[in-house]
Amino acid sequence: MLLLKIPILLLLFGFSSAQLEIPSPEKSKEKSTNLPPCKSCSVFVESFKKGMKDTERGKHDGGDAAWEEKKLGSYKTSEVRLTEIQENLCKEVKRGEDQCHTLANEHEELVEEWWFKNQDSSDLHTWLCIDKLTVCCPDGHFGPNCDTCSDCNGNGRCKGNGTRKGNGKCSCDDGYSGEFCNSCSIQYYESFRDETKMLCSPCHPACGGDGGCTGSGPKGCRKCKEGWRMNPEYGCFDINECVEDSRICKQKQFCVNKEGSYSCLDCDRSCESCDGDGPDMCKKCSPGYELREGKCTDLTEGSGDLEASGWTDDGSGAEAELDHQSTIKEEL
Repeated sequence: MLLLKIPILLLLFGFSSAQLEIPSPEKSKEKSTNLPPCKSCSVFVESFKKGMKDTERGKHDGGDAAWEEKKLGSYKTSEVRLTEIQENLCKEVKRGEDQCHTLANEHEELVEEWWFKNQDSSDLHTWLCIDKLTVCCPDGHFGPNCDTCSDCNGNGRCKGNGTRKGNGKCSCDDGYSGEFCNSCSIQYYESFRDETKMLCSPCHPACGGDGGCTGSGPKGCRKCKEGWRMNPEYGCFDINECVEDSRICKQKQFCVNKEGSYSCLDCDRSCESCDGDGPDMCKKCSPGYELREGKCTDLTEGSGDLEASGWTDDGSGAEAELDHQSTIKEEL
């Protein structure tokens, strides 16, 4: 009885069903996740900015423009608005929510200083995360001293970019290589280049992994991958293993060619051997099946009608019919 009364009592004291909801282990784990210093500060700032957006106009919509401008001007940097933002801070954060609340509590005075004195002159992320807490760097910089990142030519990212971590070297995107990501990787070729940009495109699937290619299509391959064969005029072309080796698959299987490979699939159960899927593709029928109208058919199909007419496989039906005819002749 007591267990039934507890939810009712909680509701009487103002707790909603959402507040009573017990989070799943996965949500609890996400909530308590510890993010890197720069990331956690950035998450906090994003949540604060969301609060600023949600309270942008407050309760002063409409009305006289001059009056509204005056009221909104005072509300914009007011303690009332700051309190409204702080009440909802970090609630929308899924990963690292606990850390976000901790950061809000630990640096409440710094946030208030920015709010009342620096809001119009400095971005919160720059002021708090970069200048005051020194856990982040400006974009394009890395490390304890916020040194300048390597130029990755738009084809990679700087390791540690925007944080106090990393070594500033390039981590190239797929298809690019080199210290500054200004070369194409193996299995890619340079399809475009001008004064500011280079584009690397993937080689044709027929090209061998250690050879790469000089251009697009199978003709651009330097070597052919297994399952392909080089033709001087057309480049790499697909080998049809099913045609070249009729016994490539096991008994009761048929071969299906694919680009650069093949598959062995099981025949229909009515087939002892076959050229494809289905009872109409059998080359030879399995025991218990016979070829009828181009398909291997179960011998037991239709036997019920024969038995009903008096005919059976052991000949007893025929003998019964002969006895019947003899009786008729004797009566005559």
